[in-house]
Amino acid sequence: MSQAPTETPQRPTPATAAAPASTGTLLLDAARRNMRQYGMLIALGLIVVLFEIWTDGVLLKPNNVTNLVLQNSYILVLAIGMMIVIIAGHIDLSVGSLAAFVSAACAVMMVEQDVPWVLALVLALVVGAVAGAWQGFWIAYVGIPSFIVTLAGMLLFRGGTQILLGSRSLGPFPEGFQKISTGYLPEVGPHTNYHNLTLLMGLALLAFALIQEVRDRRRQLRYGLDVLPRNLFLAKCVAMGAAVLAFTMTLASYRGVPVVLLLLAVLLMGFGYVMRNAIVGRHVYALGGNRTAAKLSGVKDQRVTFLVFVNMGVLAALAGIVYAARLNAGVPQAGTNFELEAIAAAFIGGASMSGGVGTVFGAIIGGLVLGVLNNGMSLVGIGTDYQQVIKGFVLLAAVGFDVYNKRKAGS
Repeated sequence: MSQAPTETPQRPTPATAAAPASTGTLLLDAARRNMRQYGMLIALGLIVVLFEIWTDGVLLKPNNVTNLVLQNSYILVLAIGMMIVIIAGHIDLSVGSLAAFVSAACAVMMVEQDVPWVLALVLALVVGAVAGAWQGFWIAYVGIPSFIVTLAGMLLFRGGTQILLGSRSLGPFPEGFQKISTGYLPEVGPHTNYHNLTLLMGLALLAFALIQEVRDRRRQLRYGLDVLPRNLFLAKCVAMGAAVLAFTMTLASYRGVPVVLLLLAVLLMGFGYVMRNAIVGRHVYALGGNRTAAKLSGVKDQRVTFLVFVNMGVLAALAGIVYAARLNAGVPQAGTNFELEAIAAAFIGGASMSGGVGTVFGAIIGGLVLGVLNNGMSLVGIGTDYQQVIKGFVLLAAVGFDVYNKRKAGS
């Protein structure tokens, strides 16, 4: 009786044993890894497209884009500092009141004391640094929680604003001071339909951004870190180039680059470099991620925390200066809810409630999301009451996304 032949298991060939992942799988994995970094950037793009359609093209008209930058400039300045504070594991509730106090001090110096505007500007930044140092001392060296110290600072600086101004408004300011917030770069070169200096700056920015992206990718590869697949990296560079060129052409077709936008660009590049490459930036991330481990590693937590709040004080003063220059007056109601807008911008831009996570660029994206929402909803006639409700849902969704990511990473 013949025995049925038995099947012998085949040894897997090298191709079937370790089949390379498909391009789609690699792109999907890369998207998951970078969702936190690019999620709000994609959301910003979708919001812009939505309101551009909803407003029949008004949103991206050159004059409205310029107004969007000018209207949100002081919130973006505050958002940069607030992001660093939150990364360090703290919060600052006093920035709106401090901005109001500094704007009032500028008004008193320039209008009543005839102080030259350049000197008044320098003294205002010094006032902000001193206020930040005052709060930083109680937080870093005495150990009082930042929530309590800055809540006290909010009351203190708001009261100081009322003492300086009472119920009056002080203005107008010198023309040079006004140009901090309302001025534009001068026209140079031959007469064309575009602002020549803006075009040159846009091309320089594009070249710098692309070179920086390539350098970062090469450095990550050298250290064996995960990077985007080549196709996705090229798509990212193309999208970045298209966005920069479109923004440049929009500004160049109106009045060029506002002075305050140039100021924001300097802050973005400066603080972005510090937080990404400098030792103090890495120490801030370390403190926010795990304070005990950072201290055991030699991080001087008290000094770093102190410097974080000094920096926040200077940026709050700068925001107050920009706001006063835009209004051309010091007003008692200045800075109302600025701290809430800055905190919301930081969390929408990717900050984590527990600290140690976030980028300066993310703070700018979060601020722009709020700014586009405000501007777009106003253009289509949505009331301020409904605007607050919608922004509240956006903030809740951003923080919920952070919690979801943490739970998914933990599981």
